[in-house]
Amino acid sequence: AEAATAAAAPIALSVADIERVLGPPRFEPRRDVARRITKPGIALGLAATVFGGETLFVEVEQVAGKGAVQMTGNIKEVMQESVKAALTWIRANVAELGLAKTASEALLNTTDLHIHFPEGATPKDGPSAGVTITTALTSLLTGRLVRNDVAMTGEITLRGLVLPVGGIKEKVVAAHRAGVRTVLLPQANEKDLRELPQKVLDEMQFELVSDVREVIRAALVPADVTEAEAAGSASGDGSEPATDDGRQVPLSHPLPSVPTGVP
Repeated sequence: AEAATAAAAPIALSVADIERVLGPPRFEPRRDVARRITKPGIALGLAATVFGGETLFVEVEQVAGKGAVQMTGNIKEVMQESVKAALTWIRANVAELGLAKTASEALLNTTDLHIHFPEGATPKDGPSAGVTITTALTSLLTGRLVRNDVAMTGEITLRGLVLPVGGIKEKVVAAHRAGVRTVLLPQANEKDLRELPQKVLDEMQFELVSDVREVIRAALVPADVTEAEAAGSASGDGSEPATDDGRQVPLSHPLPSVPTGVP
């Protein structure tokens, strides 16, 4: 009887015990996101696939050239059109973005842009990467980092309107799985939040946007924060980095939560 009781007793395993049996974690999603967004020109988007939601990095770099645009990462026609729409909006709004006339002329005539979507073995398409592409481009051209605790989805028009997209449940769950707790969504997708599991809703913040300018304001860190000051955020531990003089850098300004108590 004692042997049966002992066999039925629950066994408590610690994280160390599990790692000893299975090995260390292969992926640390939150730290991976923080490590990858460490310089201007990188933003985190979200995608829906037949297998569920996925995070989607967009990387942009500029080199001397003649105004050409190169796109890599196995992207299909619809996503290429999103790139073109984002570029047109930026070129039409250089003054509003704070780019000097010389910078805008360089963008049009003497700078080549390379827009890359990592994991090129995976085909990518769909009309939901416009806000992410625009944010990454704006980040690069203005020299402002994108917040590493924010993911986004939504398409844009040439006038900067943010259009609704599909797969919201899958995309938000993917952001949650990656340790990202703030998601920028099209205003018209608010109704889709009721499809999310309550556990996810309780741990997430959403900012609903209708114009790409709102996305840029929410996604980019303050203009006076340098790359060196922001480097401390790459730890992914949720703490804010400090400058040499001890000043805390507010990388994560508070965003209003969307009420989740929908009937």
